[in-house]
Amino acid sequence: MVSRDPDVLSGELVFSGTRVPVQTLIDYLKAGETLDRFLEGFPTVEREQAEAYLDMTLEGAESHA
Repeated sequence: MVSRDPDVLSGELVFSGTRVPVQTLIDYLKAGETLDRFLEGFPTVEREQAEAYLDMTLEGAESHA
C-alpha cells in the first residue's frame, strides 16, 4: 500500500507504485477535502491503497489511545 525508497522523493513515504507522498493525502484531509477529491487529483493512487492506509493509521491511533 505504501513504500519508502531513498531513490524516490528522497525516501519520503509514498503510495506504492506512485510518486505521490502519503503526506499529500493527509494535507488534503486536514484542509477539509474529501478522499474522492484527492483521488481525482492523483489518479495513480488507487482508492484501495488510500483507504487501507487510512484504516491502518486509525487502527494504530486507537491502539495507542
